[in-house]
Amino acid sequence: MFLRTFKQPNGQGTMIWSSPVQQSRIMHLATLPHTHLAFTVDLERTLKVWNCQDEDALATRITPRACFSLEACLTKDGPFLMVSWHSEGDIYTLTVPGLRNVSKVNVFKYNVDLLHCSPDRKWIFASTHQHHLPKVGIFHSLLTETVRRQNPSVSLPLSSCCRAYWAPRRINRITLMFRRGSSQKTGFTTYDLATERTEGRTVIQAHQITSFLLPVDMESPICMGVSDGNMFVFESGPYLFLFTISGLLLQQFEDHQRTISNLWVDSLYVLTTSMDDLFYRYMWEEEGRYPYLKSCCHLAHIGSNQIPSRFVSKAICDNSSIVCVVSRTRESSILVMYSLNM
Repeated sequence: MFLRTFKQPNGQGTMIWSSPVQQSRIMHLATLPHTHLAFTVDLERTLKVWNCQDEDALATRITPRACFSLEACLTKDGPFLMVSWHSEGDIYTLTVPGLRNVSKVNVFKYNVDLLHCSPDRKWIFASTHQHHLPKVGIFHSLLTETVRRQNPSVSLPLSSCCRAYWAPRRINRITLMFRRGSSQKTGFTTYDLATERTEGRTVIQAHQITSFLLPVDMESPICMGVSDGNMFVFESGPYLFLFTISGLLLQQFEDHQRTISNLWVDSLYVLTTSMDDLFYRYMWEEEGRYPYLKSCCHLAHIGSNQIPSRFVSKAICDNSSIVCVVSRTRESSILVMYSLNM
């Protein structure tokens, strides 16, 4: 294997599992940390379920078209996987681990590029990059036949949405990243969602809380994440920034030497990876007026001289582990799991 532990005063990580080499590069990754399950889709349209313990995948399915988005959800009825692989804007809900069809719901006339469940599994966000307005619907409309026929949803008045993230600790709040104008200025806007009953029907309302544009001289970010609903993080080149949703800069980190390629955020941690072959893991702290980020550990990823150009293309963490995709450019991938000893 091509990974080693890099020890910091506050903790260390140890590789505990890796998949066989996947001859087609893994493009999408999702996990259900409490069940130790991971889901991958590769360039050849192969969808797999892994338990991050055994060599072979638990289930495999060839999707009819390229996968655009992948979201795993754990509900009171069990785990489900939502996939968009159709060019006509359909969202498929599948059983886990069997990958059998549960439902198909049409959202757009084009492919769904972004798909995110809210932390409480009440809302589902969907967006397309075809300059159509993104939508928020009721999550259970994907699971319940009666509700699905009504399919309540609301369009958010924001075109050119390129990222979205639900606030883990403010479950009705979502922050969207967008590009605007010929200069492609990057901005962020935040909405609060609510429902009401009108004439026997469920109506969703979206209230814009705040919106702002980044400075024109700042490199446009690719990834973002939200903490308590009042602040969010994003990368810009090799830097990690913490802003309030109103546009106030709180922190800037310069740990990476090269561009940050992957960012993962939840209510406890922030994880970054870049082409400098390092993971950086930060922890949310609650002291003071605003929560802030504290660096808690980093791990080194060491490539093999015989297998060049390996890099961590995707990574997801929880409070005890990191699951990541180690890829070769346009070629093979492996799935790797670390145990974090904090």
